Order: sequence, then C-alpha cells, then structure tokens
Amino acid sequence: MFLLLRISFFLLFAFSGYILGIKYNYGLYGVLIGGFLGLIAIAIESILKNVDFGAIIGGLLGISFGLLFASLFMLPLKPILGEDIKAISFGVSAVFGYVGLLLGINKGKSLSIPGILNLLKRRGVEENLKILDTSVIIDGRIVEVCESGFLEGVFILPQFILQELQHIADSADHMKRARGRRGLDVLHKIQKMSEITVRIVDEDFPKIKEVDAKLVALARLMNAKVITNDFNLNKVAELQGVSVLNINELANALKPVVLPGESMNVFVLKEGKEYNQGVAYLDDGTMVVIENGRRLIGKNADVTVTSVLQTTAGRMIFAKPKEEYEREELRAIK
Repeated sequence: MFLLLRISFFLLFAFSGYILGIKYNYGLYGVLIGGFLGLIAIAIESILKNVDFGAIIGGLLGISFGLLFASLFMLPLKPILGEDIKAISFGVSAVFGYVGLLLGINKGKSLSIPGILNLLKRRGVEENLKILDTSVIIDGRIVEVCESGFLEGVFILPQFILQELQHIADSADHMKRARGRRGLDVLHKIQKMSEITVRIVDEDFPKIKEVDAKLVALARLMNAKVITNDFNLNKVAELQGVSVLNINELANALKPVVLPGESMNVFVLKEGKEYNQGVAYLDDGTMVVIENGRRLIGKNADVTVTSVLQTTAGRMIFAKPKEEYEREELRAIK
C-alpha cells in the first residue's frame, strides 16, 4: 500500500515537472527535475518516519537553548576580545549548539505523542477531581472524612447539583427543608477546609433530564470520581466506567470485625421480625438480631455471636443469649 502511494507520489511530481517544462520548451528536463524532487520528498518522508516526534522537538529546543547560552557566555567577553570575538563566538556557538542538540534529542524522546497523552492523563489523576452528589452532601459524614485526611484534592460541585440542593432547602416540606439546609451547611464547612478546593462548574447537559445521568456524564467528561451514598447511582456509574467513592461502603469497611463465638454486651431495644427475637444496635449502627431475645427487651444483655451477614445495606449480626449459647456448646461436647 505504501509502495503504491510512493510510486503515485513520484509520478505526480514527474508529471507536474513535465507540464511546467512544456511551458518553457524543456519537457524532458521538467520530467527529470520533477522526478528528482519526488525522490527527495520520498526520501525525506522515509527518514522522518523513523525519527521520533519527541526527539525532533527536543532537538530543536536543545539547539535553541545551546545557542542562547553561547550568546550569553560570550556577552561579557566582547569588550575584552574585540574583533577576535567573531571567530571565537562561532566556535563556542557550534559547541554549545551541538551539545544542546544531543541533550535535546536524548531527553526529547519522552515527549512523544503517547508520552504527552500519558502525561496529561497523569496530570488529571494528580489533580484528583471528585464530583459531589446531593446524597453525600446532605448525609454530612463527608465532613468528618475530609477532616480525618482520607479525602483531599478538588471537589467539583456542578450547578445542577447546587440548584437541586437549593430546591430541597426551599421545599414546603419541613423534613426536606431541614435536609437541604443541612446540605448547604456541609458545603460551607468543606469550603473552609484548607486541604480541599471546591470548584463550582457551569457545565450542563440540556438533553439529559435526570440529575444522576448528568452527574455520570460530567464525571466521564472530566475524568473524575463521583462521591455518593446512592446505591443506584453507584451501580450506573460503575457500568459506565466511572470510579465511585461510596461513603456507606467506607463506613461498612471500617466497622469492627466480629467473629462467631465472640461475646458482647448490648441493650436490647425492640422485638425482631421473627418469633421471639430481640433487636439491639451497636454504637456504629450495626443491627444485632438476638434469637430468643424477646424476654430481654429493655435490658442490657450478654450475647454471643453465631453468624455475621454482609448485605448491600450493611452488616447484620446474629446472636444468642450467652447462657443459652454456652449450654448448647456443652451439649454438643457431651
């Protein structure tokens, strides 16, 4: 394919030379000159094809800086050397220019097009862009996470998220209004943090109606992560290749590991869904379902863990009253 293109290119030059040669009654010479120029063009193309783009740029920059340093080096010697400055300046410029050319070619190899793209990509990663979702702003736990130093960088706040938050804060419903105002307070706290930069962007997607879909589209456009508590948004974003930081998943991951056979003291708060169950909660909100624990409602009780269930909503611990668990263990041994 490339050979055919080069032959066509050569014939085009030769034919153009022939047309121009006829005008001056030198058709044969025109063909020869046109063909010769075509060969030169093909040779230059072959040479440049094997030369690294970054090496060319680096070489040009290197020789430019070399000549500049040579001029600066000779500047204070001009009054001393007088007319001899020209010969010496030529030699110094040649040396500095050649050294700069070699250094530029060597260092410029990293400036290839793939290298530049990777550099820009790394720059986007280093900028650490994260887009805030309404759910995580209203939730408020992100403030404590940021204060602990686990989150830093640039937080992107789209105008459509801010408008949604303001709409909730202006709602006629008392609960919604309180949640919206809480979200605005959370944003003010985050803005005051020195390690966090909050950037409000006007980018919008008029053809997209749903806020979640806009959020995912913006994250893809800016190569940013999404911070959210919304389970559905989490899944949709991951399906479209967008990284998600879910505060609920972080909280679940930080909960203490509880193993079957461990004992704990809990306050049995209410009756469970199943017969004769009692329900208690740990300090981190983890639900403890106690078998045969209905009689313990309203009391502190020692229980022993029988199993742990991890769900998308969180972790559930199943237990039995400690005395009952120990009796069963004794029976099993006998």
